[in-house]
Amino acid sequence: MEKRGKLELTWVGKYEEEKLEPRILIEDKSKSYGDPDAENMLIHGDNLFALKALENDFAGKIKCVYIDPPYNTGSAFEYYDDNLEHSIWLGMMRERLMILHTLLDDDGFLCCHIDDSEGAYLKVLLDEIFGRQNYLTTIYIRVRYPEKTLKQDMAFHKEIEHIHVYRKSSNAQPILDKVNSGFEKFVYRIETLKDPTRTIELGGKKVEIYNKGSYKIIEEEGSEYGLKEIWASGTILDGNSSGRFFRDYLTGRYEEDGLGVLYKVYGIGDDRYDYRFFTGPNRLGATKGKYYQGVPLDKLNQEELTKEIPINGFFDYAANFGNCRHEGGAEFRGGKKPEILLKMIFSHFSKPGDWVLDSFLGSGSSAAVAHKMNRKWIGIELGDHAYSLCKNRLDNVVSGEQTGISKDVNWQGGGGYKFYELAEPLLVKNSTLPIYQLNPTYTWDMVCEAICKIEGFTYALSGEFNGCSSENRFIHITEEFVNTKYVMSVMKTLGERQSLLIYCKKNQADMMLPENVEVKKIPKDLLEKCNFESEVQE
Repeated sequence: MEKRGKLELTWVGKYEEEKLEPRILIEDKSKSYGDPDAENMLIHGDNLFALKALENDFAGKIKCVYIDPPYNTGSAFEYYDDNLEHSIWLGMMRERLMILHTLLDDDGFLCCHIDDSEGAYLKVLLDEIFGRQNYLTTIYIRVRYPEKTLKQDMAFHKEIEHIHVYRKSSNAQPILDKVNSGFEKFVYRIETLKDPTRTIELGGKKVEIYNKGSYKIIEEEGSEYGLKEIWASGTILDGNSSGRFFRDYLTGRYEEDGLGVLYKVYGIGDDRYDYRFFTGPNRLGATKGKYYQGVPLDKLNQEELTKEIPINGFFDYAANFGNCRHEGGAEFRGGKKPEILLKMIFSHFSKPGDWVLDSFLGSGSSAAVAHKMNRKWIGIELGDHAYSLCKNRLDNVVSGEQTGISKDVNWQGGGGYKFYELAEPLLVKNSTLPIYQLNPTYTWDMVCEAICKIEGFTYALSGEFNGCSSENRFIHITEEFVNTKYVMSVMKTLGERQSLLIYCKKNQADMMLPENVEVKKIPKDLLEKCNFESEVQE
């Protein structure tokens, strides 16, 4: 085991990493559905290879990842092998989570649904990949009631599952619910009954001092003209101008001005008044005071006053889990998630038009909800139920089905998606010789796209070039014999400071090449880039 000198979760084979082949995705137009211009993607194939296939085009673009991986409980589900050996499960998750981290936008979120069989281990693994400082919370979900447990002979009821929530970076800010917020806290009015006892200057501001008994603090119904009472203590003393003024100029002044004094400080605050009232301590030995703030001007200018409320840490969806079997017309026992759960997740961690991704799509709940909520989505699923469950369900969504959250979001149908198959490996072993060759099922266009993906280029035909990795680096792929004359003919359209990578099957030996041109051979140099025999755990 490699020793990294840090706090981490270790297991057998953790660092036995292979260079995974980034496969190409092939659209099956006979299975794509709805608007042909839709960007949504339903991908059939192993999710590790599929995620790798997305890296070039989607790195840093996904706003919200929701995954519901197999829980490794020892149960045998109809569609999943959920009885993987512990270290294999951790290795499977680590590989996928590392790519998901790459795919997330800097202001994106990962929401990972799990139960307590592997939840604690997964939390430590996520801390390693995302950083503990980017852990936001664990949301607890009631998924069943005690009287309806899966097995009546259990010693403990399995009622609760978890969703670990991580951000990619501190740029990510969840979307909080807003509720109407009027003037219920602005309930105070202050009347001065006499002229100030004296007037002084503190911190460059005019300050009127009223002794105890020369003013009244009146509590009444809240209004836009009212004042809110705030203790000048704790973090308030550093957090705003009023707190800092109290800290710097009024703390301890009761020794000079007396107890129970009112200060009227001019030229401070962000409300409709050009002054703010402060009170010092009222009794001997006390040090705290208060200040009275009017309704901030930015709130007064709002048509409707609202305030944000924190996201709940617990949701009781047991009834919804019990009744979601028929949602979307997709029967999926042993793990189907109700649409209302996904609606909560996407409401807090994405906006309309954002990309969301689920690489353990299951019955298609997350893609269905993302579609109804006007998010762009990518769903990945392995096995025949990608057709029998996911495709059928998403076809129904596009057609306007009315289960799940449809009525809540006024879903009327529309949009579409493209259906993709994950390609076979680009290189395969020769049936008679111990060498690799191009996969005979590949067309030449597929070969070119695959090589571009392996080398990190965006596949886009333009003149002599098959793709580019930046404004200054291009790739050319050919079946022709490459010699110096050929190279010069291809590079004639290169601009200043631009470079070229050429892939070919045969080339002239000992060519004298310009510094900005590199020639590689098919398949030899491809074998150095990645492993074409990787077998991944399904």
